[in-house]
Amino acid sequence: MKLLDISEVAKRSGLAASAIRHYEEKQLIHSVGRRGLRRLFDMGVLDQLALVTLGKAAGFSLDEIRDMFGPDGGRALPREKLHAKVGDLDRQIAELAALRDMIRHVADCPAPSHMECPRFRKLIRIAGRSRAAAPANRRIRRSVR
Repeated sequence: MKLLDISEVAKRSGLAASAIRHYEEKQLIHSVGRRGLRRLFDMGVLDQLALVTLGKAAGFSLDEIRDMFGPDGGRALPREKLHAKVGDLDRQIAELAALRDMIRHVADCPAPSHMECPRFRKLIRIAGRSRAAAPANRRIRRSVR
């Protein structure tokens, strides 16, 4: 079995050695030994780090990602959590699309002042209502999980 030292893992994964050490402290990955002061990892660590990177990009916390790895380093991807994350991402996409459309409208609006534009004022009211409802929605989602 080929072992990689931490500098080789950093080079191949594109992650800083400090991030790799942090992930080891959080028990997301495990070294298999040392060569002098350098940690050694088996080749499977590259797949685990790729999953960590993907999980972070999807918005999972490091603790949630750690729970997706079994004690032996195997993957235990809980489908219900993945479906919930898809819903979160869909909401974020919708919010970002609405924000993009609002900014585009503001940039192109012919009104002398943005506050004179009926559409802009309507968008501001909608944004204010959804922002006020957001904390309650987050509390509801957390209590369901």
